[in-house]
Amino acid sequence: MVKIVIGDETQLKLTEDRLTRSGVPAEAGLVIGKFSSKLDKGFVYNLLPTPPNDSGEPPCSVIDGAGESNKNKKKNSSKAKSQPEAAALFIDKDWVSEHARQVSRMLLGGMKVIGIYVWINENLFKNSTTTLCQTLLGVAEAASSMVSDSNEAVLVHIGYSPLRWTCRNCSLASNITSSSLRPCEFKMGKVLGSLQTFRCTYNFDLRLPIPHDELEITKFSNILRDEIILHAKELSSAKAIINGKLVAENQDELSLSDNFHEVELLLPFLQDKYLEACGQKEVVGVLLFQGSVCSLSYLNSKEPILQALIDIKEDIIRSLLSRLDNICDEADKDLESDGGQENGSDVPVPHFDLLTQRKQCILSLPRRVFVPWLDGTYICDYIQSSETMEVLKDHCTELMSMEVPSDDSEIMEPESNPPTATASTTNSFWDIAMGLSSATKPGDSVSKKTKNIAGTNPANFTDLKSVLSILVLIISLILGLVLYIIGD
Repeated sequence: MVKIVIGDETQLKLTEDRLTRSGVPAEAGLVIGKFSSKLDKGFVYNLLPTPPNDSGEPPCSVIDGAGESNKNKKKNSSKAKSQPEAAALFIDKDWVSEHARQVSRMLLGGMKVIGIYVWINENLFKNSTTTLCQTLLGVAEAASSMVSDSNEAVLVHIGYSPLRWTCRNCSLASNITSSSLRPCEFKMGKVLGSLQTFRCTYNFDLRLPIPHDELEITKFSNILRDEIILHAKELSSAKAIINGKLVAENQDELSLSDNFHEVELLLPFLQDKYLEACGQKEVVGVLLFQGSVCSLSYLNSKEPILQALIDIKEDIIRSLLSRLDNICDEADKDLESDGGQENGSDVPVPHFDLLTQRKQCILSLPRRVFVPWLDGTYICDYIQSSETMEVLKDHCTELMSMEVPSDDSEIMEPESNPPTATASTTNSFWDIAMGLSSATKPGDSVSKKTKNIAGTNPANFTDLKSVLSILVLIISLILGLVLYIIGD
């Protein structure tokens, strides 16, 4: 685990001033930063307060021994004086975790939700370790990207009377207790201003088999999620070119003249990894996954250059998974508004069961846009074709506690070809092997293109090819025999 945590002095001082002026007895939120195992340090970029829940209630409050929150204490001040009760800290763990889940989708490479912070007095902090540990674990699980997350988290305590910053870290286990929290050195310095920026435009065109699995429903979103995670393994072995120079596997340093660098990823030659993965299963269709992902990543100047490549690759996969999560969330909302029915054409595309749909399904993922954040850095959000920039502004205000620039030209939209997934299922292997489309009307089992070949189905087409091969062989033997006789 890291021994030193360094926070950006400018941003943390702004948070300190805001909390001091607010006069609130308690506040909780997320710590945005990064762990560096090579440097044995953690970096804190900013603290994000968790917004009020849907009912307008704050996610963090102080309650007395009778279960009364701090906002109601004034109504019963005389009773509180005559019967003092021990105060306790209340945190809506589920709401803070949901905040972490949504914020993690908006962060770029080299930036993650690495823990929580809390603003309470010293005595209340000591008596609330169980609540804080449970919240910390919930946030870590919600912010996990299923790529390669760190196995540790931090708890930053901002105490008042007197004002003091302290930090504790812990290993993420199934059960975090007060004894798991270990003090670590906390400093403030220049963090954001020393970051270097790496940009990569990753173009991909994947053709992936859809295996048949009778044990579970094969939904479009589940298949696509599995394929993205499978592709992450292949992407991890990709070579990289930075500023026109090939980076070696053991190269930790590279001559970098400025703070902005272009990255190009070189995938290895096709090794049939996807076919090997499905070699022992029945293949019933093909998933065409193509498009481009624009990725940004940030690296501390003292970190090895290879870390930038790891962060870029993780950001690409996280971006694809985040887009899929976004459209799945929207699909769930549509089902809830329709009373939870999943019948007929009312089923959203992400919930299509490909083994029973028997037709081509197309799922367009939202495009990625970049919004200026802190000290030259950016965050991102995902906009669907039917949405406007107002959605982006609402997300940034609510989740990131920031104002989006009024000038839309400051918002970058570099993706001209957002990712699209097209799934086609069929009973015939020849539709897959020959690259034929299986787009049909619901209920059809054979594609029109297949019917047009030789006026029959794929099996008859195979028989025709066999007959033609035998005829060619016989004709070759006859010609050879004739030439042999003439030669004599």
